[in-house]
Order: sequence, then C-alpha cells, then structure tokens
Amino acid sequence: MPTTRRDLFKLGALAAASTALPALANAPAADAPAIERAKRPLKILILGGTGFTGPFQVQYALARGHQVTLFNRGQRPSPEWPGEVEQLHGDRNTGDLSALAGRKWDVCIDNPTSLPFWVRDAGQVLKDNVGQYLFISTISVYADGSKPGITEDAPLAAYTGDDAMAETRETLMADVANLYGPLKALSEAEAKRQFGARTTIVRPGYIVGPRDDTDRFTYWPHRIAQGGDVLVPGDGQDPVQIIDGRDLGEWMIRLAENGTTGTFNACGPDYVLSTDAMVHGCHAVTGGPVRFTHVPAAFLEQREVGLPIWVSREHDTYGGYGAVDNSRAIAAGLTFRPLATTVADLLAWFRSLPAERQAKLNAGITREQEAELLQAWLAQGQGAS
Repeated sequence: MPTTRRDLFKLGALAAASTALPALANAPAADAPAIERAKRPLKILILGGTGFTGPFQVQYALARGHQVTLFNRGQRPSPEWPGEVEQLHGDRNTGDLSALAGRKWDVCIDNPTSLPFWVRDAGQVLKDNVGQYLFISTISVYADGSKPGITEDAPLAAYTGDDAMAETRETLMADVANLYGPLKALSEAEAKRQFGARTTIVRPGYIVGPRDDTDRFTYWPHRIAQGGDVLVPGDGQDPVQIIDGRDLGEWMIRLAENGTTGTFNACGPDYVLSTDAMVHGCHAVTGGPVRFTHVPAAFLEQREVGLPIWVSREHDTYGGYGAVDNSRAIAAGLTFRPLATTVADLLAWFRSLPAERQAKLNAGITREQEAELLQAWLAQGQGAS
C-alpha cells in the first residue's frame, strides 16, 4: 500500500523523535577531506539538536568554526560533540523559554516544531535577538500531493479546526493524518509573521541515513543484504526521493552562512531515482545472491500491504510525493552524497546497534509476510524480474 499522509507525518516528527546515541554516529573518517572554516563565524542557536539531523548540524557547524548553543528539554543523552557546545534547557510545551531571554544569536535553527504556538512563543523571545530563523517543515504541507513536480508555490493544506494555537502534541498525535500538514503550514506562516523576511523555510521529504531510527529506508538495504527473493513494489519505475540527514544538516548551516532566505523543497537526489535504481543501488553495496520480483501496486493494495519509502506514481492522492520539484534548493546549494555512501554508512551504523534492535525493524514487512505475498503472486503464473 503506498505512503499515506500518516506515513508522511513520520518524515519529520518520528525522525525528530529518534533516540539519540551517546556518541555522535558516523563521525568523519580520519582520512576524510578537511572541512574548510567559514569566512565569518556565527553564533548559532539550535532548538532541539539531539534528535536525528540536529547532531549533523552541530558537527558541521563546529567544523566550520561557529559557536553553537542548543536549547531543549535535556531528556536525551547528548552526543560526544567534537568541540564546545553550550546547552540551555527549557520546555516549549509549557512555554518555558526563560533560558533564551536576553541572549542574542546570528541564527536560530528550529528543528522539532510541529505546533504553531511553539513558533509564536519562540518568536516572542527571539525575534529581536536573532538575525535569521530557519524552520524545518515538511512536504506534507502541500494541499495536493497527487501530481509530480510540486513546487514551493503550490497551495498548502488548510486547517479546519477551531483554534490552531490551542493544538498540542497530544491533539496532534490523536489525529495525525488530518492535522500534521495543516499545522506545519500554519507554523510556517507564524514563522514569517514573527521573523518576516529573515525566515527560511525548508521542506524535506524522507530523511535517511545513519541515526534514522524509523527504519523506513533502512528496511531496503537491510533486507537486500539478507539475500534471497526480495519483493519490489510496483513495476520498478516509480520515482523515489530521499535525502541523507547529513546532506540536509550541513546544507542548513550553509544557508545560515550565506544568509539565504525563502522556501525550499529539500528532496533528493538531483536525478530521477526509480524504485529499481534504489534496490539495485543497495544491492551494489551489499552484494550477495538476490532475486527481485515486481509485485503490482493493485495486488498489494488489495491486501493492505505497506512498503516503506515507495509511493506509487498512479496513486490518486499521493502519486506526486516521489517527484517533488527540488530545483530551487539545488540552485541554493543543496548537494547530495552518492546513494552508495548513504547505504554503506547506514548499514555500518545499523550493525553497530544492539542485536535485539537489529532483529526487529520499525518499518517494512517481515520475511514471513514477504514470502507469503510472493507465493500468492507467483501462484498467479507471474515470474521474477
């Protein structure tokens, strides 16, 4: 079954809620090229910072010579930063932002916000004390995801509730499918209201790579590494869009360095990546005997089977989510590391996790379910491809 708006909520919300590791995952190798220092060091405030992509922002910012301050509840273990990082604590759920009062930063990066009142409260404290405000949004803000080529100027999802500022994480989680996109869209509007022309809106799609605890993309290289008969949904030509969390995090810092404002679809890569190209790209890294079998979308939909990352281009509601227009972001300097690098680093990170964590993925189908589906499909006289 193709991706639903409920799944798209997990693009950011669940990724932001991923458990942080005590050590910073996938730090640069000793022989990696040195990162150049920025021409002008910035004072950067990161709201969040210990979830999925935040640590990559911190790591890159420190390597570029910036001063970094984190603001969060302090409920996750903090990675071992490769430099000095100031830590401030508070709680945006209760409006406790007192630790930010009277302080000034060049840039604020807001990672975890899905609720408009979080942006409003941050703006009341920070709008006169930061130069630029970068807000992480989502492609789920678009009102119509059915057609490919969605641009940043497309209409946004409308909120139909009574009071958006009264929505909480509890009310959001109770009706994710209907609230996530509209509340993110209203959060964007509130950011522009508070920070005006100093606002940068970044709308990612599927964020993948090391530290991704959702396993949506991890399912594919992990499954392919196991070998055997692998079910590939659709005809293999459906477009897939993913972005490595490191590419997203590092680009956010470059946007801050350049003072780039505006709205951007942060989807990758910079070419059309099909489902077939994705699975074969994973196989090129994992190696081993594998046989891929395409199973039509209709067959899977009839059985209410969901496969992560994949979105059928024929889906009436979500067919465009695998082909969002990313040209504006690329023009603004967004770059993408090779798929092979993402796959290899992701597997190295995943295999470093405890055995019990590796044994049960948070996305995808089990080997038993896959075998049953393939048997049912092949029983209709279909063959592998």
